[in-house]
Amino acid sequence: MTIRPILILPDPLLRKVAEPVESFDADLKKTVEDMFETMYDAPGIGLAGPQIGYMKRVAVIDLADEENPDSGKIAMVNPEIIAMSDETTVSEEGCLSIPDIVYDVERPAEITVQYFTPEGEEVTREAKGRLAICMQHEIDHLDGVLYIDYLSRLKRDRVIKKFQKAAKRAS
Repeated sequence: MTIRPILILPDPLLRKVAEPVESFDADLKKTVEDMFETMYDAPGIGLAGPQIGYMKRVAVIDLADEENPDSGKIAMVNPEIIAMSDETTVSEEGCLSIPDIVYDVERPAEITVQYFTPEGEEVTREAKGRLAICMQHEIDHLDGVLYIDYLSRLKRDRVIKKFQKAAKRAS
């Protein structure tokens, strides 16, 4: 397994829409293993392909929580939210691609997600609580959406400017 570099805002790949996976092959399985290793090393609870420059619709999550006791290691290939509750919840979110910044974000409290495993098995899964939040966050990454997009324009612009300045200093 290989720990891959995590892209940081304002990297333009973070704003691109990832392509669907078409081959459930050894390369996909290796990438998923690398993604878990990278996520654990960061450390984080979720990671999407675009965050490591892999522009395919793949996300990994490892989050055991009380509301979803079976929410350990999850690899989602071509995930799609097929239903969401009208009820919302507000929770604190952070992101490995926007380090050291957290904000409260409002999202649907419960969702149903359809995805494939890296082996090509189709899964339909209901999620609530932290797992629902994490799944929505990672699926957003696959659509080029960051959690800061749910903030007020002022807060979002402040975060973006901070990371643009840091990127300029680093180059």
